[in-house]
Amino acid sequence: MPVPNSISVEKLARLIGTPGCPVVVDVRTYKEFLADQRHVPGSLVREPGRVAEWAPALRNRSVVVVCEDGRRHSHGVAAWLRSAGVSAEALQGGIADWAAAELPMVPADKVRNRDELGRTVWVTRSRPKVDRIACPWLIRRFVDPDAVFLFVPPGEVVGVAERFEAAPFDIGDPGTFWSHRGELCTFDVMVEEMGLATPPLLHLAMLVRGADTGRPDLAPEAAGLLAASLGLSRIYADDLAQLDAGMLLYDAFYRWCRDATEERHDWVGDRTKGKA
Repeated sequence: MPVPNSISVEKLARLIGTPGCPVVVDVRTYKEFLADQRHVPGSLVREPGRVAEWAPALRNRSVVVVCEDGRRHSHGVAAWLRSAGVSAEALQGGIADWAAAELPMVPADKVRNRDELGRTVWVTRSRPKVDRIACPWLIRRFVDPDAVFLFVPPGEVVGVAERFEAAPFDIGDPGTFWSHRGELCTFDVMVEEMGLATPPLLHLAMLVRGADTGRPDLAPEAAGLLAASLGLSRIYADDLAQLDAGMLLYDAFYRWCRDATEERHDWVGDRTKGKA
């Protein structure tokens, strides 16, 4: 029998990575977290005992609360959130069932650069193109929906990273962790390091690599992705506005990779024209 105010692992897994995905809030205690130091993709980390403090920031957002086993903290926290005007459900079976289903999980040690509000902070070169839009899309959809991105002149990246404890990415320095590795682009590296190597994301990574490294031979769609990315860079002078527009572009390519690669569209026209 379905548990009221809860969502199944299977249903949440279908929503992860899409614009309509609810905010996932991991409310495990630190002791519980030590047993499995990974998160459901896109999780915010919050203390269950301080829900009254952080609940107001989630008003007008749908939330799925995750704990160790789907019982220990999630239903109580979800109930408190609902009392504060937040649409909240608990994940059935919690982290234990998610892990048992062998679904993607993000290692916590890959996302250490957080500000006082718990948001991850990232910095890269201004005037982003393919990789520097694809990576923020991946982070916002699968790692941290509230992530902060700083786009600065190339010569300022290192200083800004140190000043704001931001993680630099795709800055053209092979010594940077989040950077190209051999034939792989930064998006490839993030997909692998973040524990997100699912077939749809690996397919998307091939398109990004082809568009970003001048390899349109990798996939027919790579040239189209490059054209759309360059077009957006000409439309928007503001990097953050360009990122917002690029989110929709990558949402569409991801859903194609996940759900529509076998679908074909052929315009037939009026086959009856000219017939008696």
